[in-house]
Amino acid sequence: MIDEVLTHVAGSPWALPLMFALVLADSLLVLVPGEVAVTAFGALAVTVGSPPLLGVVLLAAVAAFLGDMIVYVVGRRVGLDRWGWMRGRRVSAAIGWAHRRLHRSSATVVFTARFIPFARLAVNLTAGASRVPAPRYLVLVATAATGWAVYQAAVGAIVGRLVPGGPVVAVLISIGAAIALGLIVDLIVTRVSSARDTPPPDTAGPSV
Repeated sequence: MIDEVLTHVAGSPWALPLMFALVLADSLLVLVPGEVAVTAFGALAVTVGSPPLLGVVLLAAVAAFLGDMIVYVVGRRVGLDRWGWMRGRRVSAAIGWAHRRLHRSSATVVFTARFIPFARLAVNLTAGASRVPAPRYLVLVATAATGWAVYQAAVGAIVGRLVPGGPVVAVLISIGAAIALGLIVDLIVTRVSSARDTPPPDTAGPSV
C-alpha cells in the first residue's frame, strides 16, 4: 500500500515542484527538510523510475542556488542584526564563525556551509552584509549548490539501487544514510575548526 502511494507521488507532475519548494524553503528557514526530500526522490528515481534522476539533480541545484542567493541579498540589504532571529544564540555564533572564515577561504567555507544548515544561512547572510562581490559569489554558490544536489540525490540513488525491498525500504534507508553522512560532515567540520582555534557554528541538528 505504501509502495503504491510512493509510486503515485513519484509519478505525479507535482513531485519535482514539491521538492523544489522544500529545497528553496530549506535555504531560507533552515529546518525544512530539503536535503531529505532530494535524497528520497533520488531513491524513488531508481526504484520507481520517476521522477527522472537528472531532473531531481537539476531542480535541487537550482532551488538551492536561488535560496542561497536570496539570503545573500537579504544580508546585503538589511545587515546582520535588524531582526530578532538574527541575534539568537545559534545564528549569532554561526555568523561570527562565517565572518572570521569567509574572507580567508571563501570557496572552502561556501562549500562546507552548504551541507550545514545554520552555517549555510550564516555564510550567505554574512557574504551579503560584507559586500562580497556578487558575480564571484554567484559562481561559488552555483558550484556548491550543484555539488550538494548531486551528492544528496546520489545517496538516495545508490541506496535505491543496492538495497532490495521496494520504494519504502529504499527511501527510509537512504534518508538514514544521508543523516548519518551529515553527522560525519558536522563532526569533521567541528574537529577541523577546533584544530584551528575557530569554533564552528552551533548547528540545530544533523545536516543531511
